[in-house]
Amino acid sequence: MSAPSVKILREKVAHYIKDEETLRKIEEAFEYSKKYHEGQFRKSGEDYFIHPFSVALILAEYNTDPTTIIAGLLHDLIEDTIVTFEDVESRFGEEVALLTEGVTKLGKYKFKGLDYENDKQEIQAKNYQKMLLAMAKDIRVVIVKLADRLHNIRTLGSLNPEKQERIAKETMDIYAPLAHRLGMYILKAELEDTSFKYIEPKKYRRIAQLIADTKHNRENDLATMQNNIQYLLSENNVTSEIKGRVKNIYSVYKKMMDRNKDFDDIYDLLALRIIVDDVESCYRTIGVIHSKYTPIPNRFKDYIAMPKPNLYQSLHTSVIARGKVYEIQIRTEEMDRIAEYGVAAHWSYKEGVIRTSKMTDEISKKLKWYGDLIKFTKESEDEEDVLNLLRDDIFQSNVYVFTPNGDIIDLPKGSTPLDFAFRIHTQVGIQTVGAIVNGKIVPLEYELNTGDIINMKTSVNSFGPNDNWLKIVKTSNAKSKIKNYLNKRRRGVLVEMGKEDLQREIQSRNADIDLNDKVVNELFQHKGAKTVEDLYYEIGKNTISPGSAINALVGQTKYTDEELIQKINDTVYVDRSSDSNVIVEGLQNPSIKLSNCCTPIPGDKITGYISKGSGIAVHRSECNNLKSLDENRYIDVFWGNDTSKLYIVNLKFTVSNRDNVLAEIINAVTATRGKVNQVAASTNKRKEGIIKMKVSIKNKQDLEQMILNLQKIRDVFSIERMMK
Repeated sequence: MSAPSVKILREKVAHYIKDEETLRKIEEAFEYSKKYHEGQFRKSGEDYFIHPFSVALILAEYNTDPTTIIAGLLHDLIEDTIVTFEDVESRFGEEVALLTEGVTKLGKYKFKGLDYENDKQEIQAKNYQKMLLAMAKDIRVVIVKLADRLHNIRTLGSLNPEKQERIAKETMDIYAPLAHRLGMYILKAELEDTSFKYIEPKKYRRIAQLIADTKHNRENDLATMQNNIQYLLSENNVTSEIKGRVKNIYSVYKKMMDRNKDFDDIYDLLALRIIVDDVESCYRTIGVIHSKYTPIPNRFKDYIAMPKPNLYQSLHTSVIARGKVYEIQIRTEEMDRIAEYGVAAHWSYKEGVIRTSKMTDEISKKLKWYGDLIKFTKESEDEEDVLNLLRDDIFQSNVYVFTPNGDIIDLPKGSTPLDFAFRIHTQVGIQTVGAIVNGKIVPLEYELNTGDIINMKTSVNSFGPNDNWLKIVKTSNAKSKIKNYLNKRRRGVLVEMGKEDLQREIQSRNADIDLNDKVVNELFQHKGAKTVEDLYYEIGKNTISPGSAINALVGQTKYTDEELIQKINDTVYVDRSSDSNVIVEGLQNPSIKLSNCCTPIPGDKITGYISKGSGIAVHRSECNNLKSLDENRYIDVFWGNDTSKLYIVNLKFTVSNRDNVLAEIINAVTATRGKVNQVAASTNKRKEGIIKMKVSIKNKQDLEQMILNLQKIRDVFSIERMMK
């Protein structure tokens, strides 16, 4: 392109910005950016300033306000030069500085050294998150970023093929969908086509060639149809402007893939756009056209009465004329402007109109998904939840349903009434007791369809969400709110359990304890507990045992390993395994013995063996001793339902010989409501500690949780459930 010129920029913006003082400020920003980018060059060898200058020209095409134009000129200064936020603020004002800083923050996440396929999800996560937070503050930040990306994608030719493909994929995955969601069709189409050219060059050339080969015939067909419709509408006193519509290369390819169609079967290659004066004329026009030409069934769509989430409005129909299919769009001039420029059209500058922060509020009311995005960003404490909302709920919405008042709600395909309820309001979701769709009661699992009218039945006495609801809902928004509710409800239960356990331990030890938030924070912060309630919660979750909590609170002296072993082994050990909780069908009160060789516990697969003189011995099914016995004496046995009994398991630990490792192991066992009955310790030839422990536990599930806790202990190398 020609060298950057302040005259070119002035001419570009002067067709809609007339105020001389404003134009002078834009010229000042031009000179300021040019000065500080002096001596910097792009990969192509061009002066770097060509880039911010080009971004400003792109923004001017969208009639963006002077603040946005200036931010486009300055958007790389804070990151790439000595200019600071304070410098920009003092020279051009806080609003420009905040926009410039916002674009800088979006650009700071680079993709150097990442394998695209392996890191794709992480890349998308970080970028979606940044995009979302930027949009929530000021949507113009993203408009500048999209203009920045558009110029970068236009100039990919100077990079090596690997970088070209990586940036093109990133653009296709992140920026093109964002442009689509913001309704910026022209920008989106160019991002897609240019990215497609670098990602799939052969397919791009093939589609482009097919479009070029049929261009002459298509233009003749469109010209004939255009004249015919023009005459038809004038005969019916409808003032109109008709023009052919160009389908971008990638969208043609995507339709061929999605619908498994050949190039010749894509209807809207022959497409006309009719611009009329008002909404009434839109509907008159569709009637006139359908009276003359045969419409294709199910191809009529009314996006005027029911706009798309990006505010797109138009009437669509497909008709047959002279054996060919024509797709026709009918809209007003304002609708056409929004269809091409999207959300940027709502920010287009009008002389004398002062833009304030209220503009974001106005747009959030019009763009329902944008309002939801801002609201959810403020409500959510989890960045991953925010990411999922943007990626799964907002970018993927394609079902449009109605509230009883006629408001349109857009949801992802597969959504249910519960998704709808939580989109309306969190309390509506929590208090849901039923759903009525199109006047009929439906189950909460019902899959919503476009056009459904939904009336949620709620009650303040509802039982609220449960785990099953997480399987029913489709949207990340609903899942996050259900999880938050369940976690809060469960936290309350666990806090009470932990409080009772601790009070019981205090009474049994007759301990005198001053329990307050300060003490808890000092002693248990490393365990995630900063308040008394946190401590109760951690005890309720079994991550801190009541005994170890009391020890810490009273400042009890730690035992040496030898003292711990002696203390445990001196305790009277009661074997309750004879009270086995094992059922043998057809036998009442059989003589049952749990085998010491493999110590089975509820949850283990078990097999009975009829032994001579001592009843039925129960082994774990994988027990080596059982495999050596006569299979003819095997008998089916099953665990009973008694959950109060304790069972012995034998564990073997290989550990580092360091202080307190045994104490940490014992604490982890008791934190899982296990009981240490017997301990033996030795050292192997590699000077590693070998700890053999007899532990009482209720079932296999508790044992597995115990082992997970034990594996988190530093210097525990291995844990083995022993068989004698």
